[in-house]
Amino acid sequence: MGKLYIVPTPIGNLEDITLRALRILKEVDLILAEDTRTSGFLLKHFQIEKPLQAYHKFNEHKALQNLIARLNAGQTIALVSDAGTPSISDPGFLIVRACVQEEIEVECLPGPTALIPALVNSGFPSDTFCFEGFLPQKKGRQKRLTELAQEERTIIMYESPFRIQKLVTEIATHFGADRQMTISREITKIHEETLRGSASELAERLEKNPIKGEIVVVIKGKE
Repeated sequence: MGKLYIVPTPIGNLEDITLRALRILKEVDLILAEDTRTSGFLLKHFQIEKPLQAYHKFNEHKALQNLIARLNAGQTIALVSDAGTPSISDPGFLIVRACVQEEIEVECLPGPTALIPALVNSGFPSDTFCFEGFLPQKKGRQKRLTELAQEERTIIMYESPFRIQKLVTEIATHFGADRQMTISREITKIHEETLRGSASELAERLEKNPIKGEIVVVIKGKE
């Protein structure tokens, strides 16, 4: 029987990869990558030469049966995403569920994920929190924002730099202009930055000075 490894990769700084992750990537028979170009750069940096196969949201259903067959045949496979821990707003859930159903061993290594550094850095309560990932872009978006406005736990979201101004404006509308929040971008990278303030203040700031990069939004819960 084979084994599936879920291997977190750095969200920015390549030094954040663990020694164990490097060892697993060197030992497995196959590496599944969300984007083979991105993962190829990582593997080349650490001089790892292993077969690389694309595995992303557009092909994961189609590829699943073959991958399970390979695992049942005794192969070991590592799953990586472009950055962070697979299955957290990235592909991974389907193959893990299939492995559990087939009684194939799954081992998830600890490692980088953007939401935890952003939460801790926000200064908002972190003993309990709500992770939303990416909100629906259209259907159900306004309803979910209305529901989250009543959430008393700290809320964490991911957002694209192209939609961040819209999101912060919506938060000001649904949660109240004075709701405190932070916007962390490019975590662990050269241009890492955290913006702090009320929803209305940050909406105005983004209108004047748009931001780029990978973004995590943290919102203080309703008091």
